[in-house]
Amino acid sequence: MLLLTIPVLVLYGSADPFSAWEFKTLRRLRRLETYSDAFGRLRDAIAVRRAAVMSTRGMGLGRQEPVSTLAAIQSILRALPDAALMVDEFGVLVAANALASDALGDVKPGRTLSATSRRPELQAIVARAFDSTERVSFELTTRPPIERRMLGNATRIEGLGGTTVSRHVLIILQDNTERDALSRMRMEFVANASHELRTPLASLSGFIETLEGPAKDDPAARQRFLGIMAEQAARMTRLIDDLLLLSRVEMRAHLPPTGTVDLNDVITDAARQLAEAAKKDNISLIVEASPRPVQVTGDQDELLQAAYNLVHNAIKYGRPGGTVSLRTALDHDRAGGRARGRLIVADDGPGIAAEHIPRLTERFYRVSTADSRKKGGTGLGLAIVKHIVTRHRGTIDIASDVGRGATFTLGFPATSA
Repeated sequence: MLLLTIPVLVLYGSADPFSAWEFKTLRRLRRLETYSDAFGRLRDAIAVRRAAVMSTRGMGLGRQEPVSTLAAIQSILRALPDAALMVDEFGVLVAANALASDALGDVKPGRTLSATSRRPELQAIVARAFDSTERVSFELTTRPPIERRMLGNATRIEGLGGTTVSRHVLIILQDNTERDALSRMRMEFVANASHELRTPLASLSGFIETLEGPAKDDPAARQRFLGIMAEQAARMTRLIDDLLLLSRVEMRAHLPPTGTVDLNDVITDAARQLAEAAKKDNISLIVEASPRPVQVTGDQDELLQAAYNLVHNAIKYGRPGGTVSLRTALDHDRAGGRARGRLIVADDGPGIAAEHIPRLTERFYRVSTADSRKKGGTGLGLAIVKHIVTRHRGTIDIASDVGRGATFTLGFPATSA
């Protein structure tokens, strides 16, 4: 090992980093680093020095217009929608875009890949790409705290910079984390929707069989069963209506509303529509409209639907004989920016435990499944509110303490101060 190291050290101190000896030595070190970390570190040091001298001399990627070639490659990588980086055959990063740094850490051209990314599998992929004439496909998963699943391709490219000797590998990484999450959500949604529909359907089928058999000549049982069947049919109708409404809102998510809506009118209409439901549960509805118009950019029907869902939930899950308040306000942020209209629904019911709050707006999520179904809930009300707020480029804030009620605040960009 000593005999091999001495000429390498002499070479590392030499003035000409482009000698044939150095190229051969770097290639040898690349093979030997598998057996010793020292060889790997030495190879990195030589490669970094080579990159620095190339930059100083203006050598860039090759000997024919190298600076313009390097600039062109960097511009191309910046324009790509995915993380991209290029590595030369000595493991030095030649170019990279900002998305590559987001995916792999501090990626800087001029440094070796092994010094930039402590991912042995990525270095192995680059080695495979250099040894192959085909594109190398791979999957890369980042570690916590932010886990990402990326699909990548590594392709060998020869002859950059006007020389047929130089070889490079172009790596493209596509972040599939969000796509995977959406796929899981879609699968969970289908499974949940099927389950929610299957339950009342099974109930209806059972009662039909009973009415056709044992209860065929029992008027009292028939009357009782028909009442339960009507409830189950109504439950399915509510679920389908909510699913259709959610689908319509999602389909228009990319189209921001252009109308003007006064939130004072929204809470007044919501209170009027739910007055009978509140009276039935002995709940007092208190409307506190802002003395000034609270005009926001929005869709009247959708904002009314959002307010209706919030108030309806407050009535269903609030304290019997309690109070539900509806308020509006017009606020400016402290920086003196655009005004925001707020719609606030609060109750004095049992409240919501902190661990449930982050998931309340998920489809079919319930704090208490049995209680929700007993009270006719579909598990989609707050999901609809969230999607309406998202389409309106607004915000939703939920605050609650167990035993002290809950407050839902919707914020929207105002059209006037």
